[in-house]
Amino acid sequence: MSSPLNDENVRRAPKVLLHDHLDGGLRPRTVLELADRAGYRGLPASDAGTLGRWFREAADSGSLVQYLETFAHTVAVMQTPDAVARVARECALDLAADGVVYAEVRMAPELLTAGMPMEAAVEAMLDGYAQGSREAGAAGTPIRVGTLLCAMRQNDRWEEVARLVVRYRDAGVVGFDLAGPEDGFPPDRIPAALALLDRAGAHRTVHAGEAAGIDSIVAALDGARAERLGHGVRIADEVGGDGTLGPVAQRVRDEQVTLEVAPSSNVQTGAYPSLVAHPVDRLHRLGFAVTLNTDNRLMSGVSVSSEIAGVATTFGWTWDDVRTVTERALAGAFLPAEERERLLDDVVRPGYAALLG
Repeated sequence: MSSPLNDENVRRAPKVLLHDHLDGGLRPRTVLELADRAGYRGLPASDAGTLGRWFREAADSGSLVQYLETFAHTVAVMQTPDAVARVARECALDLAADGVVYAEVRMAPELLTAGMPMEAAVEAMLDGYAQGSREAGAAGTPIRVGTLLCAMRQNDRWEEVARLVVRYRDAGVVGFDLAGPEDGFPPDRIPAALALLDRAGAHRTVHAGEAAGIDSIVAALDGARAERLGHGVRIADEVGGDGTLGPVAQRVRDEQVTLEVAPSSNVQTGAYPSLVAHPVDRLHRLGFAVTLNTDNRLMSGVSVSSEIAGVATTFGWTWDDVRTVTERALAGAFLPAEERERLLDDVVRPGYAALLG
């Protein structure tokens, strides 16, 4: 007999996370302590509970622009190697405690250069994830964390970031991402960076199909040669009410391009008015490579478990649906094939077999 699909059991289930921003997942207490250490006086609250609520309320505006403004505070307190390493360590511990067995966490190192070069920021992230993963394993909640390095679309440091992806890929950096405003900053704007990644065979995912629509998705796939779409949910613009697919949607489904869907974040930024109105279930039922993600755990007030439980409750998902989404995420992970198979055979499938009874 299968276990009830409730919050407690979802936390027990082995989960895979592909889209989570390091600067969007700080503990409120950590924000306060790092701000005090850095002499940063811009925080809107002085206790952890109030500050956590402020982040969620400020992000819950229905505006992507206002949502992104909350990051000014978290980035401001992450401008030293010690601060970055602490945030990364706590990230690994928090995800492991939530039952995540593999995560790819992204960060734009160019945003952390007020007090250090980008290389130091990357090394601090890697050190923090490694420390947190060791502690989580010792506590009986093993996790592996891969690092995605973001270049900001509106800036011109893509080549520097691409070089860092290649330089540190044997140390835990698993791929390249483009983040920032989709409109006006096409993902093939700096071809030299993409060519560098091509020569090295480096993985890439691109934020697309979040604030902008089908054209942005096509540009990510054809212009930047993205293997995955960060959000990508606006592919639903080409899905008819009867399930008929436009040409781009057909391609994305046929090629099983991984969609890094973050429903709570999409509702907060105004892409959809509610979870009920979100196309995540429709895309999943039609066979798109949907995965469930947090985007920003602090701003959205979510965990991987709460995101899965919310979608499952809203749309009547079963353990088979949750397992399918998890296995899709692992299939899309930027992992060596042997490591992917090990996680699938030794961790994910046995974990869901135990829940299914």
